[in-house]
Formats: sequence, structure tokens, C-alpha cells
Amino acid sequence: MLGGLALEQFKQRDFEAVQTKMEDPFEQFLDQLQQEDDPSMVVTAILADTLLPWAVSVGNRRNITTVSLWTTSPSLFSIVYHTDLLAQNGHFPVDFSSGRADELIDYIPGFSPIRLADMPASLNRSNEQAYKAVFEAVSAVRKTQCLLLTTYHELEPRVTKTLMEILPKPVYTVGPSIPLPTTLVDDHAKMDTEDFYLEWLDSQPENSVLYVSFGSFLSASSDQMEEILGGLRQSGVRYLLVSRGGKDNKMENSRGIVVPWCDQLKVLCHPSVGGFWTHCGWNSTLEGIYAGVPLLTFPVGLDQFTNRKLIVDYWKIGMNVMKKDGAERLVTREDVASTLRKFMNLDGDDEESKDMRTRASEFKKSCRQALMEGGSSSTNLDNFIRNILQYNLS
Repeated sequence: MLGGLALEQFKQRDFEAVQTKMEDPFEQFLDQLQQEDDPSMVVTAILADTLLPWAVSVGNRRNITTVSLWTTSPSLFSIVYHTDLLAQNGHFPVDFSSGRADELIDYIPGFSPIRLADMPASLNRSNEQAYKAVFEAVSAVRKTQCLLLTTYHELEPRVTKTLMEILPKPVYTVGPSIPLPTTLVDDHAKMDTEDFYLEWLDSQPENSVLYVSFGSFLSASSDQMEEILGGLRQSGVRYLLVSRGGKDNKMENSRGIVVPWCDQLKVLCHPSVGGFWTHCGWNSTLEGIYAGVPLLTFPVGLDQFTNRKLIVDYWKIGMNVMKKDGAERLVTREDVASTLRKFMNLDGDDEESKDMRTRASEFKKSCRQALMEGGSSSTNLDNFIRNILQYNLS
């Protein structure tokens, strides 16, 4: 909380401000750069998040090469790009309360069938502002010079190939955008936290710890978090839980710790971590794949329901934490505990868990190969830079 308001409210307000109020200041900044005598300060290309369509307008007005950066899955881009097909079939805007949750959408080019219930929450009929903003952003991509996707080609080959065929511009898969693991942390509070949780992880058996984090933008309700904590304690699973509302490190019991912050990628790549309970945000999904750990899915909103569909049903590298009696019902601590035991294979005889871990290791290998020299993402990034330079020279 900050000043009586939840942190998510501030982030949402900042996000809306960047979307709606930054065009004029950005143009003023470009004007200032043009007045510099230094030729290296001349702006020759703009790379902007797809959700900032005003950046495309600025680039077009000034005859500056504009590149759109899509920061979630190609599948979601394809869904939004084909809202005309969704509308023709009575599926857009999406009405999640219509009793049609199990209807299959099987007509999006290059995309496997998906239930209406698994569509992105940003297309919800009840949130007109959100779906209009997403539609406007994706529509603006048509006016850019190319599109970058923060994925690797082998992860979603069919939908990526289809986008390359139907979009009248180059499309490059250049992800995942994985930062190098941090070796130094300037913030002393973070340093203390890091020492605490890394020492604890070092003392745990290999593949035994469940890492639990639900992101920094949307989160589960306080009541649901109580059930999650209760289930973790009952399950017998070793766990590291990130609780962003807390201030201090906390040893829950001999099997679990709670921290206010951690270096997520460093944790996921630690040999003692054997699973990731995630909200299914795209960055977290890619980091889990990079680390080769299976994913326990608990989506809250935005693109997360669609990502869960990819993780569990298409890639088969994760399991669901399901609500049984409707969307508003809490997942009880008893349900949580039984799911965690199965997911982490505490009894040692769960074939689904074993198969899931094998596939997660295979995805890790393909992900890292894509990032290596000569891999698909590395090659695409080189081609993108080369083509942008040639475009500007011409």
C-alpha cells in the first residue's frame, strides 16, 4: 500500500498516462534532439511497445522508421489481429458470463482451437476501454516497418509462420529477452534478501523447492492468499514464496521461506528449484521455460488465461490450479495441498509429473539453442538490425 492506495492502482495509473499523455512530450524530446549539432543524436528509428500506438503516429509524421515490439505471445497477437473473424462468429467482444465458456474458436489462421473461456481477459465485453485500446494498438502495427516478437520461433511455430505470411512487413522472433543473471545488487536491502534466500536454496535437495510468485501488477485476493499459504504448509512441499506486500524475510517452517523480493531468474535457474507456481504473465512464462522448470498455473487476468492454455494443453509443461464451483470460488487449502503434492511428485509415482518435467527440459534446450549464435532468435536479431540499417540508408 502507498498513501492508502494499492500499488497496482499506481501502476495502472502510470500505464494509462504513458498510453494517453506521452505523445506530446515525446515529440518535444525529438525536437530537442534535432536541435543538437551532434549528428549521432539524430533519431533514425523508433522502437516502441505495441501498446503505444501514438509512437507509430509520431514516426509516420516525421518519416522515421518505426518498429513495433509485441511483449506477449504471438498467439495473443493473432487473436487480437483477427477480431474481425471473432466478430463475424459472434465471439467479439468476449462475453465470459454468457454460458458459452466451452465454445471452441477454431477458425483463427495458424492457431489451435481454443475455448471462449481461455480467451484474453482484455477482450472482455465488460471492459470496452481495454479491448478498444488493444485493438487500436494491434491495428497500428500495419503502419510500422516491422514487428518484433519476444518469443523464439520454435515455441509457437505455426502461429508465428502464419503471422509472417499474412502481415505485409518483416516479422522477427527475437526472444526471449532474458537478462544476464545479476552478480551485484546495489540496493543493500536486496543484497540482504538475496543472501538469505540463496543460502536457504543452497541447503535444499535438487529439484525439491516450489518457487511461488504471482507477478507485480495483478495479484490474488488476500483471502485466496490465505488459502494458498495454508495449502503450502499442509502439502509437505518445500517452497520459496514472494510476498510483495511484506517487508522482511521470514522462515515459515523447516520447509518454507517468504521473501519480499528475489532475483526471479536466478531462483528459477537454481538447481534446488523444481517448479514454478505462476500467474502466467508472459515474461514469467518465458523465464520458466528458459530455466526448464514445470509451471503450476494460476492466471488472474490480462493475457494470462491464454498463456495458461498454451502451457498446460499445447506445450504440456504445466498443470492447472483449478476452481471447481465457479470463477468466484476460492481454491481451498485442501485443493492446493493435493495439487502441490501431485505437481512436485512427492510420492514419486506420478507419471504425468514425470512426463511434464521431461518436456520442460526439452523446452529449455530449444529455448537456449534459439539464443545461441546461429540459433533462430540470434539470427533473427542480426537480420533485423541489418535490415533496419539498409532501410534507413535507402
